[in-house]
Order: sequence, then structure tokens, then C-alpha cells
Amino acid sequence: MRSWKIVAAILMVAAMLVSGCAAATQPAAPAAPAEGGDTQAAAAPADGACSDPLGCVKIEAGEPIKIGYALVTSGPNGSLGQDSQRGMEIAVADAGGEVLGHAIEIVGEDTGCSPEGGQAAASKLASNASLFGVVGTTCSSEARVGAPILTEAGISMISPSNTAPDLTDPAKHVAGYFRTAHNDKVQGRVAAEFVFNELGLKKAATVHDGSVYAQGLVDAFAENFKILGGEVVSQQAVNAGDTDMRPMLTAVASAAPEAIYYPIFIAEGGFLTAQAKEVPGLESVVLMGADGLYSPDFVKAAGEAAKGMYLSSPDFSAFGDAYQEFLKKHEEAYGEPPLSIYHAHAYDAANLIMNAAAKVAIQDGDTLYIPRQAFRDELAATKDVQGLTGNLTCDPNGDCADPRIAVYEITDPNDWNPGVTSPVKVYPK
Repeated sequence: MRSWKIVAAILMVAAMLVSGCAAATQPAAPAAPAEGGDTQAAAAPADGACSDPLGCVKIEAGEPIKIGYALVTSGPNGSLGQDSQRGMEIAVADAGGEVLGHAIEIVGEDTGCSPEGGQAAASKLASNASLFGVVGTTCSSEARVGAPILTEAGISMISPSNTAPDLTDPAKHVAGYFRTAHNDKVQGRVAAEFVFNELGLKKAATVHDGSVYAQGLVDAFAENFKILGGEVVSQQAVNAGDTDMRPMLTAVASAAPEAIYYPIFIAEGGFLTAQAKEVPGLESVVLMGADGLYSPDFVKAAGEAAKGMYLSSPDFSAFGDAYQEFLKKHEEAYGEPPLSIYHAHAYDAANLIMNAAAKVAIQDGDTLYIPRQAFRDELAATKDVQGLTGNLTCDPNGDCADPRIAVYEITDPNDWNPGVTSPVKVYPK
């Protein structure tokens, strides 16, 4: 977990950047009380009691408002969650580090990108009486088990990177779950259109890893690829932790696909990519992954074999001028480009949490209360909020994104400068 000192340092950097870029267009930031301004916490009930059905978070004078995270921040997929954590930190910095006169403190848990890790992280966060909102999880499999736990505890969560369709399926959605990430029904369709229409390929194989994320994506890809007129000639699976992909790839080769679509994660994706062209019959096959592989850690793991492969991702070119200012702040704060693709979505998620808290907070003398049900209702009512990633509006099942998907090509495995040198956008043109 990062020290709060890091966030303090980011605040200083952000302050300097803001002073130099004040004229730049910015997404909506959380309302904070200013001298003579109109934004104030609501007056407390006459008896000062909290009547919210889910209870209130009580914040005494001088205490911080805590925002949680449930992200994978270590291990082979750690860069995915670290990328989102940095987005949160920059959002807090842009808010001046406080809401309603209280400093913002980020606290959280490493989820490991696994159901077990998601359950453990959610249980620990649920026991923290100072939390009402959490940014997370990173991986969809974590949310499937973690979202019900946090919802039951009265804590609402906003994921910057969960994309599995079933998390916002009306039959499965839980009340405290929201996301600023796109729904993979969109990403799977775009991937199929790219392979069939842009590359002109008619035969594809798919590989998943058993996660709700990968399964949802290959299902969406296969459905749309068949509708377009393509044929899915092989459907395979690997397990988390697998290193020898050759037996599975040999089975794929026997079906003679023109493309292999494998929306899995970094470690297994690295082995699959590095070994694919070693298998007879796959020397010329097109390789394509998704956002779970959009990381310099994956390119490092795959090596030269990653050159020329494709990755679907949010379309950064659609994010606008405010996103360019964000990138400058990121470079100043961390000395490198973003590690993955959901930093902007995490920035938006943190801002939605801070905005909602400011709107529903109740002031009782020197004590501030955040009513949890009112906070959740405020998130659900999000409409036409301009974020880094687009115009955010939450539907009744927690989908809040403005989905814009593109396909990127890894042109140089030894360079990581997204959108500039490698990976570069190739679709839509």
C-alpha cells in the first residue's frame, strides 16, 4: 500500500501544474467549500442523529475523509492496479487534497486479481467503519465475490476496469456496484469487427482462462464474429499459472485458424504469445489480446513475439484536451507514461466518489456525517458528468461509462509509449 506521503508529494506537483495550466479544460472536480462560495454540507437533523438506512460515516474535526481501493498492486498483474491507483492519486491532487475542509486519505487492499484475493480485500474493507466508497476492483472475478460483501456492509464501489458483462446484468447486479469501465459486450464486438472487416480474416480461435472477464470477452467476440460471417474453429482454455502453452496451441493449430483471440492476463498471455509462433501451423497466425494485456509488463514477458500483435483498449484519442493535461501531470508525478489503460477511468471514479460525498454530507457542529444510502443514491443518479473518459451517466445496473473502444498494434516490443510510438492505434481509423 502506498504511503500517504506519496500523495502529499503529488499534491505539490499538481499545484504547480494547475497554476501553469489554469486555462485548460478540466473534467468536473469535487465541489469543495470556498470562502464566500455556495457549496456546503447539508445541515444535520435537529437531534443530530443519523437516520440513513445504511448508517453514516462519522468524521470528527481534523479527521480525514477516507476513500478506499481494492486493486491488484503486486504480482504479475500489479501494473494494472498500480495504474488505477495513480489515477486516484492525481484525482485527489486535482481536488486540492480535501473535500469540505477534510483531507482525503486513500486506503486500500491488494486484491491479487483473483476471486480469493477479491473476497479477502472486500472483507477487510467492509470491516472499516470509516469507509463509504471504494475504487475497485481491478479484475472482474474479484468483483463477483467482493461486490456483494461491500454492498452488504453499506459501502459502494466503482470499478475503473471491471468489464465482464454479467456484473451489470439486471439478474446479477448488486446495489452497491458501479463502474466507469466499458461493458465487454462493446469491446468483444469491436474486436470481432476488426478481425473480420479490417483484417479480412474469416477463421478464428479463442482462448480464455476461466475468469469471468476472459469468458465474457471470448463469448462476445465469438457471437459477433459469427454474425459477421466468420467461423470460430477452436475454443480453448488455459489455467492461471500455466506456463507451457504448447499442447493447447498444438490443438489450436490443428484447426488452422487465421487469428487467435486471447483476452487473458499478463503472465499467461506472455507465455502464450512467446510460444505461439514456435508451434507448426501458427507461424503466420495473427495474435490479438485485450485490455488485460495492455501493459509494458506483458510486452516484456512476451518479448519480440509481441511485435505486430493487436490489443483492444479504450480509445485514448477520444478523451480530449483534459486527458492530455492529465498525462502531463502523470509524467511529472511518476516520471513515466501510464502503466496500463484504466488510470483515466480510476480518476473519474475517484471524482464521482468525492463529488457524491460533498453533495450528501451532513454537518453537525464540528462533526461531518456521510450517509451511506444517500451517497449510493447520489452515485446512481450520476447524469451527464463530464469526466476524462467522456460523458458519464449511470444506468440502473451500474454501467456509467461512455464506451469508446479502439485497437492498438504493438509496433516495437522494446518501447512503451502508448499512442505515440508503441502501441499505436490502428482501428477505427
